[in-house]
This record gives sequence, structure tokens and C-alpha cells, in this order.
Amino acid sequence: MAKKDLNEIEEKVLGNAETAPEQDDIQAVPKEKKESKFDSEEEFYKGKDLLIDIETYLKSGIHIGTKFKSGDMHRYLFKKRRDGLMVFNIETIDKRIRMAAKLFSKYDGKDIAVVCRKLYGHQPTKKFASILSAKSYTGRFIPGTFTNPEARNFHEPKVVIVCDPLADAQALKEAATIRIPVLSLAGSDSLLADVDFTIPANNKGRKSLALIFYLLTREILVERKEMSRDGFSAKIEDFEQEIDESQLEDKSKRRFSDRSGPGVKRRFGGKGGKGGKGGPRRTGGSSGTRGPPRRRD
Repeated sequence: MAKKDLNEIEEKVLGNAETAPEQDDIQAVPKEKKESKFDSEEEFYKGKDLLIDIETYLKSGIHIGTKFKSGDMHRYLFKKRRDGLMVFNIETIDKRIRMAAKLFSKYDGKDIAVVCRKLYGHQPTKKFASILSAKSYTGRFIPGTFTNPEARNFHEPKVVIVCDPLADAQALKEAATIRIPVLSLAGSDSLLADVDFTIPANNKGRKSLALIFYLLTREILVERKEMSRDGFSAKIEDFEQEIDESQLEDKSKRRFSDRSGPGVKRRFGGKGGKGGKGGPRRTGGSSGTRGPPRRRD
């Protein structure tokens, strides 16, 4: 699949997706009129042909971005909530998952590499790779994996998926070096340099990542005619990263205690002067000029 085909598909998706007015226009509409048109997000998407029910989409938070937006992601944004968070159009996300599935269904599993450094994407990418016989890279991506034939874990895929253009920048850079197509999940603040096809969605949430890779895996198998949607036995929970809350709490406590412990050096050295306040230690006359260091016996 050439990069030209990826660009053509992207234009088709953007052309068919329903878009919202600019934020200034949204704010200018009276509150009564907005609420009378659509009482809820579920009603807005009512009757849409989606890969999964709208309740599951909304509960996963797949459409929620951050309070920041990049110039690359501006065209993908649907609206801005009152709390400042950017919002994607779920219909656009749904269509782009379909398009991505059609693209990847043409590749053998061994030719697909999926990369994710962030913790919440480890289980989704591993499950995706195990079902499709693809190669997953979680945690730190070793430089030279795609470009150095003498590297121990050298692999030369034909297409790459990254979960975050920033966190997975090394893999993205190497894929661009060897000129292979890259699909990236992208949040509202992501930069899309060297990215060929984008799924604009919440790429930070645990449930959101699980749902994206669940749908992508299922649709690839459907496009390959290997099974029907009803015949897909895996569950969304199988793609969700398990987190031990007690361990996370212990780690945060240890980090806090390490930073505030008695042995921690302060900015100006030492534990400070009188009253325990930190600050530069001064010696010399009453004028406050800094004198030579005192000799210690």
C-alpha cells in the first residue's frame, strides 16, 4: 500500500465526515437552541451506522481530547466543551478505524509493527499483535530496531502503527527513514510530522486505547474474511491494561518521601539558616558581602 493511497483515503474520510461549526459560532448560539436541537450526545449520533453502540463509545472517552490543540489537529476537532476540553467527532473516528482496517487487512501479520511506550497501551498492542501475528514493541523503543540490520532485535516491517507521535518519536523517525507508511493515533495536541494516516482520538486513556485496538483487530479479521463480527470472541476487557492501584499508590508515596526527606539538598545548598529556611549561606561582615569560606578543623 503506497502512501499516495493513504492520502486519498484520508481525503475521502474527511470529505464524508460531518463537521461542526467553529467554536466562535457554537458560543454565539443561544443555550436554549442548542439544547433543543440535541438533548444529549447519544441523540446526536442516533441512527448513525457505527461499529459499536454509541454508549460504549461515549463511556470509553474515545472522543475526548485535551485542553490544548496543535495546528496539525485543528481540522479534526469537532467542538470545544465548556470545561475547555477538545472533542472529536465519533463518526469520524469510526470511519477512520474502518479505513485503517481495510489498509492493514492487505498486509500479513509479520509485516505489521505496532509501537507503544505508554503503559496504558501495552496490553492493547500486545493483544492486537497476538491475534494478528504482528510484532509489538512496548516500553522503550530500542534505536536501530528498524534501521540497523546488525541490531539484535532488527525487524523491517512494511507498515507501522504508533500510539503517540511524541512518545513513540524514535519509531516514527526510523519508519520515515526507511520510507514505510505510518498510522498514528493522535490526540488534540499531537504533531503529525512523518505520519501518513491518522486516527484522531483519545490516545491517553486506558479504556479508549482498549476500544480502538479491539475494533481495529476485529475489523481487520472481518476484512480478511476470516470471521464475522459476531464470531469475534475476544472482549474489550481483554485489550484493557490492568493496573494495580495499590502499587501505584506505594510508588507515589515513595517518590514523595524521597523528595521531602531530610537528606535532600535544597536549591542553595545545606538545610538553610535559622528557622530552617533555605537560602544562600552568607559569611563576612555586617554589610552582607560574601567572604572567604570558613576553615573547618
